[in-house]
Amino acid sequence: MKVHFIAIGGSAMHNLALALHHKGYTVTGSDDEIFDPARTRLQNAGLLPEKEGWYPERITSDLDAVVLGMHARSDNPELLRAQELGLKIYSYPEYLYEQSKDKLRIVVGGSHGKTTTTAMILHVLAHCGIEADYMVGAQLKGFDVMVRLSHTAKLMVIEGDEYLTSPIDRRPKFHLYHPNIGIITGIEWDHINVFPTFDIYREQFAKYIDLIEPQGTLIYCDEDKEVHRVATENHRTDIKKLPYVCPDYAVEDGITYLRHLRKGVPQCTPTVQSSGVHGGTPLRVFGRHNLLNLTAARYACREIGISDEQFNEAISTFGGASKRLELVKKSDTCAIYKDFAHAPSKLRATIHAMREQYPDRELIACMELHTFSSLTQEFLQQYRSTMDEADVRCVYFSQHALQLKKLPPLDPEEVKKAFGGNVEVFTDSKALVNHVITLFRSNDNKNLLMMSSGNFDGIDFAQLANEIITD
Repeated sequence: MKVHFIAIGGSAMHNLALALHHKGYTVTGSDDEIFDPARTRLQNAGLLPEKEGWYPERITSDLDAVVLGMHARSDNPELLRAQELGLKIYSYPEYLYEQSKDKLRIVVGGSHGKTTTTAMILHVLAHCGIEADYMVGAQLKGFDVMVRLSHTAKLMVIEGDEYLTSPIDRRPKFHLYHPNIGIITGIEWDHINVFPTFDIYREQFAKYIDLIEPQGTLIYCDEDKEVHRVATENHRTDIKKLPYVCPDYAVEDGITYLRHLRKGVPQCTPTVQSSGVHGGTPLRVFGRHNLLNLTAARYACREIGISDEQFNEAISTFGGASKRLELVKKSDTCAIYKDFAHAPSKLRATIHAMREQYPDRELIACMELHTFSSLTQEFLQQYRSTMDEADVRCVYFSQHALQLKKLPPLDPEEVKKAFGGNVEVFTDSKALVNHVITLFRSNDNKNLLMMSSGNFDGIDFAQLANEIITD
């Protein structure tokens, strides 16, 4: 098979290219700019284009498929040449489906928790020795690539993003996967540049349920009122519906324990104990949102024959996905975490998890407004009171990011007002770093939580941690 990638340098695209290369396909590609880590990874595999740019002469009639990335425009010269030759043109998700259409597909959808839930399922499968293909949106510990495709795996686990498919296909990505087992972890308005109202956004999840294969399974978070609504308003009788809630757990000495399941899954009743937790499974992750993700993963694993005992043994060694409450550094009196949280519910859930896990420590929480939605004036109001559980609350945004996204300037006072007036707003990342370091000079009994889908304009988290915690 010969496959050409238009915009091969994208995060998702280069991982798919590498997966096909490892599968034995002949892979070529083009892009107008390729940065690390994609550049080095493609170069090491012999897939890095000789020159950057678009070259329609690379599109030849002997290609079996052309995969089009979101970075490419609809007037891309290579795309126009492929259309002229009548070649099979796939979007990224279309080609994932093409590769998995004869496998059992577990698709994890939702506004938040997708990466972690997908990672949990893959971790348990690997622990149980079950081969699986996969696509996940972050680099996972123990997995060399973010996409795996094989001739032998009988199932595939897919992180189901709701963003658009390609420049010429405006469907959400997760509408193309047709799951046998579909998961919805939560619904919270996002991507307002393509879903201008919440009703339009929520409708995408209703359609997702309709696209589950007959005799398939829907696993959904029953604690989320919007998920409950779309699940219960759907009247399909040819699929099984499995609602889930948070399991029983306890927190002791900075460790979360998952209590052994009784019949069914009980409502969430977290406790903090002073004596040993008996009959529980210690976890390396924490937070109510992660316990919900864990339960979604458990239900999916049950559907393919993995017992609760096997699941508990495996999940006790799960250390989390990259930048999902990821520990940067800690001492006896201080812990520094980074997290991908950027949407309102994610901020609230992540801050609550830190507060619950470390109830006796002061919490300094910093978040970056980085996505299109978060930098939009009308969406900012969704952030009101989301950081209230933190003792110190800092919000950062870059005027340069606004320019890149072609959005109007934001007034820091308006940002402060949107959050409820209880935050400090920064537009200079160096000033934010200096402020945080100063806060830690008074005493050490503090934790720091840095939340962003970006990197605060180049903050080195490890260096910051080393300045705060001296060995």
